[in-house]
Order: sequence, then structure tokens, then C-alpha cells
Amino acid sequence: MASLNVGNLGEYLREQRRAAQLSLRQLADATGVSNPYLSQIERGLRKPSADVLQQVAKALRISAETLYVRAGILDEREREELETRAVILADPSINERQKNVLLQIYDSFRRENGFVPGPDADADADGDAGPRKDAGSRKDAGPRKGDDAGADAAEDQDPHS
Repeated sequence: MASLNVGNLGEYLREQRRAAQLSLRQLADATGVSNPYLSQIERGLRKPSADVLQQVAKALRISAETLYVRAGILDEREREELETRAVILADPSINERQKNVLLQIYDSFRRENGFVPGPDADADADGDAGPRKDAGSRKDAGPRKGDDAGADAAEDQDPHS
């Protein structure tokens, strides 16, 4: 999804600004970005930096990652992975050790399904927790796709075979 053009970003920002009932001048004041520059972004004439997008997202109270995807800075899959990690890390009902274990399990499932964990995966999860039970245990060595991943896992563990 990184092929979206800057015009789509501008249209999206204009919609979000209007939904927040902010004028361009008010958004400029809230972000510290000049009014003419924001106008050029909305009209698709300028491609803003990640820093500018982050300031705009904060002022509009929307996800910076969504803006990064629309600007072509971040891939949609990366955004989804980052948001999943952020939700786990922000959960106040579980402790840091539990968060790390959840992130390790999440990475394990992603690897099993053919996705490589993002660059921050090991930093967030304190590295690998030792040998993985899934390594080499599958009948097929290819990556799994979609919802059928769990179907053969039960089949692999069938005591009658």
C-alpha cells in the first residue's frame, strides 16, 4: 500500500481536520507547522516528513501510523504490526514479563505464517526465549497463509496417526 500518492494523503488530512472542526490556521497553531505548508500538503503539492505527520496526527488525535501509510512512508502490514505491539505494550493489566511473553508468541506465530518480525521485535520482547517448539515440527516446510494455519496444527498433533 506504499504506492498511495500524496494527493490522497492531503484529501485525508483535510477530511480529518474538518471532522475535528479545526480551521487550517488552528491546525497550524496546534502543530507548529506553517499554515501555507499545511495548505500545500492538503492540496497534494508537498510530501511532509514523518515528523510533520506525527505533529499533525497528534493535533488531530489520529494514528500517526495511518498517516505514514497514506504518505507511503510505512507499509500497511508494518502499521498493523506496530499497532498490535503498541496495544500489548500499553495494556496496564499485565506486567512487563507477560508483555514480553505475548510479543514472543506473536512473533512466533508471524514467523510460522511466513512473516518476518519487524526490526523492533527483539528489542520489545527481550530477544528469543530459547528454542521454539514450532521449529521443524511441521509436515510442510512452506509458509502458511490465512486462517488455515491452525487447521493443520491440530492435524499434526493427532494422537491417532
